[in-house]
Amino acid sequence: MCRSIKVLFNFDPPASEEEIRAASLQFVRKLSGFHEPSKANEAVFNQAINAVAIAAQELLSSLTTQAEPHNREIEAAKARARAVKRFGTTS
Repeated sequence: MCRSIKVLFNFDPPASEEEIRAASLQFVRKLSGFHEPSKANEAVFNQAINAVAIAAQELLSSLTTQAEPHNREIEAAKARARAVKRFGTTS
């Protein structure tokens, strides 16, 4: 799984179009093996990003849960703490 793709479901406020598009871009990059496509593949690459973003938006809007929404600041703090534990402090 791409480490830069973050969980987008059950946050308050909900995931933005920009967040969904960024996750879609990372997913297509991972599948294709291209960070940036060649000019010959650019159109199909962008089409794939759009299709994944649409599917992701449909998925996120259809999912249900009884759990309380996550707080973005708390989740970001947890991620920073995991990074410090894993990689140490940055000096």
